Amino acid sequence: MEIVTYVPQGAVTHEDSIGNVGRTVAGDVQVMSAGTAISHSEQNRDGDPLKLFQIWLGPRQEGGTPRWDSRKFPKADRAGPPVELASGEPQSAEALRIRADARVLGATLLAGTTLTHSPAGYRHAYLAPARGVILVNGQRVAVGDGTAATDESELTITAEEDAEFILVDAD
Repeated sequence: MEIVTYVPQGAVTHEDSIGNVGRTVAGDVQVMSAGTAISHSEQNRDGDPLKLFQIWLGPRQEGGTPRWDSRKFPKADRAGPPVELASGEPQSAEALRIRADARVLGATLLAGTTLTHSPAGYRHAYLAPARGVILVNGQRVAVGDGTAATDESELTITAEEDAEFILVDAD
């Protein structure tokens, strides 16, 4: 599996059997390729509440060398178009690499702001708010909800209130 973890609140500590240890804090992302064999744990070692999204994606092919990586993303002025957090596309220089036909994006929208997203060749899209309420093609989606779309050429996303969400495009 390709496992992408996005942390909207708190911090998670990762440890695995190949020697990786890391702490991923709010707004940042980590990826793990389970590969041929890896055992791992993720824990909240802080006293603060932890909220995270963990997205499991099927790899292009089974096996492979297991690996782990994390990335800090700029936190200032994040409002606007989605930021690519993890991607299986070779031309995506800023995102963490995954071995799946997918990409994971994060965005913050201010209340009343609308953006249009094209899944760009991917068949499936999934959106889930970490904070606030959004409308996706007219459907209201709040924290604790998610919405999936298949074969949509365009998604119109409007923030009813200041919102942060995760967006997954996949085949």
